[in-house]
Amino acid sequence: MSLEIKQGAVVYSVKGRDTGVCYVCVAEADDGKSVYVSDGRTHKLSKPKKKNVKHLKHTGKSLDVIAAKLKENKKVFDSEINSSLRNFY
Repeated sequence: MSLEIKQGAVVYSVKGRDTGVCYVCVAEADDGKSVYVSDGRTHKLSKPKKKNVKHLKHTGKSLDVIAAKLKENKKVFDSEINSSLRNFY
């Protein structure tokens, strides 16, 4: 993958049952091959989905406000993520 997926990156799933779903990356996994993603609806921040980086397509865009909140350990609501991702559907 040419673009590295960082916290706050907007990605699309290209493999699996959730093909075509838009997510935001909320954390990087310890194995270096996976990230945790959330869409604010089916996969909330309390239980994000672990997804292999090979199965994601990076849009090149980032949700900077949400990324900053996640890095500062501030409260991020699922509704914030959901409404921010609506622009990408």
